[in-house]
Amino acid sequence: MHRRINRTFGGYSVKFSLLEHPRHASSSGTDAGINSSGALELDSMICLLFLLHCAAGVLSSSTQVATIYPQDPALPIGSSLTATCSVNPDHGVHAGSLYWTLNGKRLPSSTYSILSPTVLSVTLPRLSGSRQRSGDNLVCHNSGGHVLAGSCIYVGMPPEKPVNLTCWSRNTKDLTCRWAPGAQGETFIKTKYTLKYKLRWYGREKECEDYSTGEPYTCYIPRDLALFTPYEIWVEASNQLGTATSDVIYLDILDVVTTDPPTDVTVSRVGDLEDQLTVRWGTPPALKDFLFQAKYQIRYRLEESSDWKVVDDVGNQTSCRLAGLRPGTVYFVQVRCNPVGILGSRKAGIWSDWSHPTAASTPHSERLLTGSCDSKVGQQNSTLRRDLKQFFGWVRKHAYGCSGMSIKLYDQWRVWLQKSHKTRNQVLQGDKS
Repeated sequence: MHRRINRTFGGYSVKFSLLEHPRHASSSGTDAGINSSGALELDSMICLLFLLHCAAGVLSSSTQVATIYPQDPALPIGSSLTATCSVNPDHGVHAGSLYWTLNGKRLPSSTYSILSPTVLSVTLPRLSGSRQRSGDNLVCHNSGGHVLAGSCIYVGMPPEKPVNLTCWSRNTKDLTCRWAPGAQGETFIKTKYTLKYKLRWYGREKECEDYSTGEPYTCYIPRDLALFTPYEIWVEASNQLGTATSDVIYLDILDVVTTDPPTDVTVSRVGDLEDQLTVRWGTPPALKDFLFQAKYQIRYRLEESSDWKVVDDVGNQTSCRLAGLRPGTVYFVQVRCNPVGILGSRKAGIWSDWSHPTAASTPHSERLLTGSCDSKVGQQNSTLRRDLKQFFGWVRKHAYGCSGMSIKLYDQWRVWLQKSHKTRNQVLQGDKS
């Protein structure tokens, strides 16, 4: 696959086509798909192309017009740099006729010094971080503006120790690791991050190769992982100013297993009970052949709300009754899984992502839809309703989540109450007729 990439160097636009392996192609069509291992090489290649572009107009078949020293230096932020442009005496160009540009902007003559008839220097004090990770472009020109020589200047900071290295395995068959750069993460120059791993007590050191996950500071190991044996894993950061290594973490693949979200999540009404919904789901298929004790969590929210309520006590069931809901209301429900105890592991496991939201509505309350105008009946039964409300408020409180014993008692009361309201309303309507 060919990708066109544009870069600007010293006021010049450089365009070229890059032949890219399909596996590393970026869906956005930009250079965001190039991983952290290859990005440094790419920008170095671009800088080299720029310098060759500069040199193309100044090189003859046998002689070079000018050279810049130092060539492509790497400097810490705050450093000062004195560079020299030395012109070949055979070309009859005097140093006093030369001038300098940095990233396409002409530098003031007050920063120049004529060291000899053929050597002009420039001093750049207290350099700030490079404006582009591929380096700032310092160029020497003759009086007519033609480029004589160029140099890329890399000004930045050495990397700090990567932190927060965490890894997880999708269904025991692979390993994905993610980390964060140290401190603020900004070094101003291209920094390469390499994830390394090895079996703890034997085996050779290996490097993770797939950084094309779409997430920054992430690498994916797709296969050839050992089970029941701990690994040592760490990250090395390097640039032209130094290197840094993260702390080493030790893990067994079985202790960091996560899985896909539960499948076939359905949410349905519980008959005519206006404040309950039943949630059912399937075990993640990728784990069907493994011995494990799954844990599940449910969360739900009102259609018009962004606040989720979490049910933690689901255990390893694949269904749950949600009680105490608002009648006549749409709810969104999600489920996730934690594969605890994969092949005997004693670690807690890692929660999967939440399943896609599934929506369902509770029935409308008949008491809200059908009113009663008999005030005497309401007065006579007010004491009984108050007592029932207190008692079954306790039942509702203890029926929260997926507790089956109290739910049955609560169901019986709700069915009886709804039938009694229907009978009373029918009697009242018959009396009126």
